[in-house]
Amino acid sequence: MKAFLDDSFLLESRSAEMLYQDYAAGMPIMDYHNHLSPEYIATNYSFSGITELWLNGDHYKWRAMRTNGIDEKYITGDVADEEKFDKWAQTVPYTMGNPLYHWTHLELQRYFSIDELLNDQSSKHIYTNCNEQMNSDSFNANSLLERMNVTYVCTTDDPVDTLEWHIKSTSRKTIVKLLPGFRPDRFLMIEKDTFSDAILELEAICNADIKTFDQLMDGLSTRIDFFHSHGCQLSDHGLSYIPNVEINQQGASQAFQKKRDGQKLSNEEIDVFTVTALHELFKLYAAKSWVTQLHLGALRNTNTRMKQEIGADVGCDSIGDFDQSKGLAKFMNALELKQQLPKLILYNLNPRDNAVFATMAGNFQTSDHPGKIQWGSAWWFLDQKNGMEEQLMSLSNMGLISRFIGMLTDSRSFMSFPRHEYFRRILCNFIGHQIEKGELPSDYKWIGSMIQQICYTNAKNYFNFN
Repeated sequence: MKAFLDDSFLLESRSAEMLYQDYAAGMPIMDYHNHLSPEYIATNYSFSGITELWLNGDHYKWRAMRTNGIDEKYITGDVADEEKFDKWAQTVPYTMGNPLYHWTHLELQRYFSIDELLNDQSSKHIYTNCNEQMNSDSFNANSLLERMNVTYVCTTDDPVDTLEWHIKSTSRKTIVKLLPGFRPDRFLMIEKDTFSDAILELEAICNADIKTFDQLMDGLSTRIDFFHSHGCQLSDHGLSYIPNVEINQQGASQAFQKKRDGQKLSNEEIDVFTVTALHELFKLYAAKSWVTQLHLGALRNTNTRMKQEIGADVGCDSIGDFDQSKGLAKFMNALELKQQLPKLILYNLNPRDNAVFATMAGNFQTSDHPGKIQWGSAWWFLDQKNGMEEQLMSLSNMGLISRFIGMLTDSRSFMSFPRHEYFRRILCNFIGHQIEKGELPSDYKWIGSMIQQICYTNAKNYFNFN
């Protein structure tokens, strides 16, 4: 019987162990999509304790605690930090089979050298141990990143963000480079009440009136220029799906005017506006040679009571059941016809769509860059062992895994970076099994190089990071 979380964790063959230990383990980390606080990185923030560092804002853990019957006051309430930690510790044994069980103990090992299992018996001891260790500077924000060998962090930022903290971070001499990511979702969701507020904010920061669709796009273009001047090289969009409608400038303009006049929009008008605005943004991204990302398939904020009481993005989202193929194909094709399709990473949330996304990426490849269109790593509910293995298998079968740009955290937690190790172990085990079965040659030098490229080098080249 193997020990839990030993050196060969998730590595089920000698080939897998060799690939991981000799090639993957030492590679740096490029986290090209996350929700970390740029202020914390720029100021090298000192956390008050393990509860703030580990539990605050982590909707994965919140979701598990609710499922375990923990009262909300111990999750997002104002009770003492130790009480919140204790309720999480009580929940951890019940997460067996969920990736949280692996992540929790990997994080305790990698950051605190704690091999003990977290449960209600060990809670007080581990809480005290972690907080004692956190009295040192080795647990400040940048130290946590450097410990995991993180070289690039790309955050997720609203177009009206001043990028104050990204700008300040450039003056700090740190190993970690902090770069912004352009996330304009609020300006596409014309059906939301927040859309009008977003327009007012854009008017203020651009010091310009935004009364028409063209002026909206001009304002966003101005912000893209600003982001680009401060190192931004990628954008991101989180949508349920790409509507299957034609690009229609006139229709988008009419929808924008109706929204300004306080009129209700039809579903078709909303879809036309969304697709047309997205089309115009993608053209701007291509002109800057940016990479863009499409996160598709989430059904968000389903529990309206929780949203009203606590807010959005607190762990009440699920996998959506949307038709992804036709609208996405039409959208990408309209850009490709004009040779204005930027480098693009596609992420699906419904595992039913794995083959759709794997093959969609292959439809629009060009000689501009190897793997120009990427099917991104298993995302959100799928970033667990089975989800990653299925993504790797589909990508291998229907694309080129050798050109894959690998893993990201998509996390708000500074302790989430062992997820890269988790992915790398699964990747090496996946490839190692094929070597052991004679399905791949035992050319460890070549395959090891491929592993390193997937772990880091492909992404570095893809984003043109210096």
